[in-house]
Amino acid sequence: MIGEPAQPGTKKYVLFDVDGTLIDAVDNQRRVWHVWAERYGLDPVEVYQVALRTRPMETFAQVIPDRDPRECLAALHELEDEDVQSGVYAAFDGASELLAALPSAAWALVTSNYEHRVRARFARTGLPVPDVIVDAASVEEGKPSPVPYLLAAKRLGAEPEDCLVIEDAPSGVQSGLRAGMTVWGVNTPVAVDGVHRYFGSLRSAVLDILAFTSGTHPDQREGSTPVE
Repeated sequence: MIGEPAQPGTKKYVLFDVDGTLIDAVDNQRRVWHVWAERYGLDPVEVYQVALRTRPMETFAQVIPDRDPRECLAALHELEDEDVQSGVYAAFDGASELLAALPSAAWALVTSNYEHRVRARFARTGLPVPDVIVDAASVEEGKPSPVPYLLAAKRLGAEPEDCLVIEDAPSGVQSGLRAGMTVWGVNTPVAVDGVHRYFGSLRSAVLDILAFTSGTHPDQREGSTPVE
């Protein structure tokens, strides 16, 4: 079902995932994990499939349990930092327009990456940075735990029921749902299980997201699919 329309005077907030939602970084992530896997003599395809479903430390425990996870994480961080500086990044269509239209105190970023990389990517793609960023270092429990999204709401001074989560990944969708928030999916071929609404692209969701924050009931527009 579509989330309930906002009550007049109720302030609404939007919490965005970053990679795959605002910034197209799929090729970068795949390349980083490919190089990392080759360093350890592992199958890059197999490692990447595990990495898509788990946090790095959990990935290491599954694919290379006999190695020091701190060493593995340091190697991954080195590769990711190099990629932030030399990789090719692009914001998804509609991201710049959408973020520029939102009041800075009405939205946040909730990412499994680290803040310094997010800031570098946003600088390279020209996206504005909000006041609140919840990154991997901010929480002990990452997505699909509700902790990251609940922390973002707390920092914004928002109640969970007044927050809209924009996600592309199953773990992020579950995180938002467990936090008691409205969750819309974008940038996937089909709707991720659990989302309240699905948009094939971020661009097609822009007007509805802005309508949510303004406290009006979003119209059913082309490219949007309510999920029963």
